[in-house]
Amino acid sequence: MRGLWLEDQTLRLRDDIPLPSAPDGEALVRVTLAGICNTDLELARGYYPFTGIPGHEFVGIVEAGPDGWIGKRVAGEINAACGSCPTCAAGRRTHCENRTVLGIVKRDGTFAEHLTLPVVNLHTIPEGVADEVAVFTEPLAAALEIQEQIAIGSGDSVVVIGDGKLGQLVARALALTGCELLVVGRHAAKRERLEKRGIRTGSPDDLPLHRADIVVECTGNADGFGLARRAVRPRGTIVLKSTYRGEAAVDFSSLVVDEVRLVGSRCGPFEKALPLLASGRVDVTDLVDATYSLAEGLEAFAHAGRPGVLKVLLRP
Repeated sequence: MRGLWLEDQTLRLRDDIPLPSAPDGEALVRVTLAGICNTDLELARGYYPFTGIPGHEFVGIVEAGPDGWIGKRVAGEINAACGSCPTCAAGRRTHCENRTVLGIVKRDGTFAEHLTLPVVNLHTIPEGVADEVAVFTEPLAAALEIQEQIAIGSGDSVVVIGDGKLGQLVARALALTGCELLVVGRHAAKRERLEKRGIRTGSPDDLPLHRADIVVECTGNADGFGLARRAVRPRGTIVLKSTYRGEAAVDFSSLVVDEVRLVGSRCGPFEKALPLLASGRVDVTDLVDATYSLAEGLEAFAHAGRPGVLKVLLRP
């Protein structure tokens, strides 16, 4: 089959990748649409030593697997757990000690014609939800994970740092809580998309100093933490959503003195993301900048890596 192959930080298009076979409990899925995420770009830059097919955001059709799944249009959770380790037994399956992660850790991903995933990871997409909307299920679920980890309501002052792909989704999800929300970003055109939805935005110069109850860092680079630290109040919370190559400079003593809580946040609830997309309560129709064929995958990656670009899709 055809797919994009990442090895030694080099991405190339291959036509000779063997068609995967689904083991017991898994399904073979034909990918119909996939999204390029910042994590995929960082993998190509060496964020994690991955060899194989990258990509973890997708819509597809089940072609083989257990009874009742064939023909279903699905999206899928990216962490494939063993189900038997102590971490799984404790209910923390997304942190399974033996997990594989779609397109990131020991499991080929979505930038190919087919993939395999455990059926317990699959979620049926409601009829009437376009592929171009459903492909946002995984990143919207990641945005919603923040609300699974901390309570956010109308009395909270919340700042989102970053107006890119993830920051857009985080802001649109948080806006539903009624919190006092501000999105800080460097791109006027991106901020405008949020302002049209009634979400207040500003540049880094507008950052409120040490006032926010909760700050969500979504910039995808090391500089974002410094901005988040400037915005959060004493005894406030910083939620970290960025993954990137390299390290950030952190003044841990100041975090101790101000009793700031740090929360790492990763994957989230598909069962909550899909209804929000289906109902249009979270509108993603303005977030797609371009769609490429899989044969144009290298060009798509180059486009996705340009400053100011939001979501780029691949259609096998």
